[in-house]
Amino acid sequence: MPSRSSSVTVVIPARFGSSRFPGKPLAQLMGKPLIQHVYERVQAAPGIGQVLVATDDRRISEAVQGFGGAVVLTGEPFRTGTDRVAGVARQLPGDVFVNLQGDEIALHPGLLTDLVTPFLTSGAAMGTLKRRLTSADELRNPGVVKVVTDRNGEALYFSRAPIPHVRDGKAGEPVNGLHYVHLGIYIYTRDTLLRLAGMPTGMLEEAEKLEQLRAMEQGIRIRVWETSHASLRIDTPEDLDAAAAALQKLVPC
Repeated sequence: MPSRSSSVTVVIPARFGSSRFPGKPLAQLMGKPLIQHVYERVQAAPGIGQVLVATDDRRISEAVQGFGGAVVLTGEPFRTGTDRVAGVARQLPGDVFVNLQGDEIALHPGLLTDLVTPFLTSGAAMGTLKRRLTSADELRNPGVVKVVTDRNGEALYFSRAPIPHVRDGKAGEPVNGLHYVHLGIYIYTRDTLLRLAGMPTGMLEEAEKLEQLRAMEQGIRIRVWETSHASLRIDTPEDLDAAAAALQKLVPC
């Protein structure tokens, strides 16, 4: 079981290609590329040994080097961010790896702490975060992933659908304590990460386009911890204006 002294490496996968938002990691947000905001927020979190960006694009690599960040160029194609992080893990030492999506800006260092600290003493092989869902728009939005857990915090399912369905409730309205957003961050032991990357794509993963479902189909249990800390997710160019407004309110200039 990992201990608090374990080496925790945060890897931020970043692709230039995106069907909805090509070049997203380099999109400018308050005078900085998006990937810089993500990177700097991780650096502010305690207990992180190393932070680096994993990309297959030299433009992203050069941008990261430009703001003084660490970057690894991954030449081969990867199915998902998890597979890209595993590719980096094969090149580096380390007991624990965190996969933070390159479009998820943590607005408080406690967001990372809420994942890393309990994981290191849990004995879990893989973990992630959830946050209470309060918006009907988010509940219905397939771009917002939902998660359902058991009483012990083990994931039962992740979906783009509005789960769980409340048969007798008001249609499309979230229920406090029942509906949760899944955040785009994972933590794994080294062995689990490498084993997961060696597994075939599952039917559920292919259907929902959610890489964590590969683990569930193969019987890897995923522990889910709750956080109250906010984050910003950038999915489309239109999200940049809302993100800038949020950062101006919460982040000192």
